[in-house]
Amino acid sequence: MKLAGRNAIITGANRGFGLEIAKKFVLEGASVVICGRDADQVDRAVVTLQKIAPTKQTIIGLPLDVSKEENVKQMINTAIDALGRIDIVVNNAGVYGPKGLIEDVNSGEWIAAININLFSVFFMCKGILPHMKKNNAGKIINLSGGGATAPLPRISAYAASKAAVVRLTETLAEECREYAIEINAVAPGALNTRLLDEVLASGPEAVGKTFYEKAMKQKADGGTPLQLGAELCVYLASPASDGITGKLISAPWDPWRNLAQYRDDLKNSDIYTLRRIVEKDRGKNWET
Repeated sequence: MKLAGRNAIITGANRGFGLEIAKKFVLEGASVVICGRDADQVDRAVVTLQKIAPTKQTIIGLPLDVSKEENVKQMINTAIDALGRIDIVVNNAGVYGPKGLIEDVNSGEWIAAININLFSVFFMCKGILPHMKKNNAGKIINLSGGGATAPLPRISAYAASKAAVVRLTETLAEECREYAIEINAVAPGALNTRLLDEVLASGPEAVGKTFYEKAMKQKADGGTPLQLGAELCVYLASPASDGITGKLISAPWDPWRNLAQYRDDLKNSDIYTLRRIVEKDRGKNWET
């Protein structure tokens, strides 16, 4: 098993994509600590994971809100006390936030989305990195997505926070190179989860006609399979990805299963990163 004997924290794993990641981790032999804001859903997720565990792995569920730093500290301390060592963290918890034109959205809801999508990643990394640095090892996987690589009109909090998560990932990867801690971001693809249902429920007036129609098509087509992104997370959590860090990798679009053979190329390049495009990159010369 690819994660046998490894211990992981996975946020937002009480349902949807986070639960799919947790399932893949458990099936690959990892012990996991998961969290979510709904206590009943967390309990059900733990039961589900216990049923599929191939060995006597530890599975712990905590009902908490990762947008609050004290809750994140509690989760990290509980995980270390129970498992002894944390090898992997998956920062999956996320929301779309308010939908609509920037002048129309509720400011409190906009800020709350930033707290969940970005601050939770900051709190988790701030809390877990001293532990990983002490061990001179660790894997951190941050969930990003389409909001990081293209404008998302009328879903501005999500877009801004996911772009920030990628730059935070790149920055922390550089800070942690000397400690053999590898930090990457994942774009799982267009998933048919509760977030898609939120878009459809909001209607074209809130999210815009183009985005709404795209969501309708995604719903009908089935979207990207959840297991594809979960398998990418397993890859990035496993020794197979050693040497790959500071990258944003797309589950449906990038050849991630073969990346190990290109790790030397990746190490010294800006492939799979967010960078500014200048006119010369597009064959233009605007010098006067």
